[in-house]
Amino acid sequence: MRPIVKTCLVASFVVLGLPAVMHTQAVAQESAGAYIDDSAITAKVKAALLADSALKSFAIHVTTNHGAVRLSGTVNSEATIGHATTVARSVSGVRIVHNDLYVQ
Repeated sequence: MRPIVKTCLVASFVVLGLPAVMHTQAVAQESAGAYIDDSAITAKVKAALLADSALKSFAIHVTTNHGAVRLSGTVNSEATIGHATTVARSVSGVRIVHNDLYVQ
């Protein structure tokens, strides 16, 4: 292969590959930041549920993904399910609440 062609090929790989590397680094940084934010939201929702006298006796599991909170576990009534959803929605940073609670 001629040196000029080899140089052009190498240069094109560098130019085309650089944005992909930069994008991967940006996604990794965003993912780390999102994970920290989601962890903080989860902690705040758990604290709010435990602080509520009507909800503190139930084992309500909380997970968060990009601000979307998922509640799961068992409670004693449909009214308690609605109340847990309202409490979770009131927490700063919560975008939406997915409720997988059920009455036992």
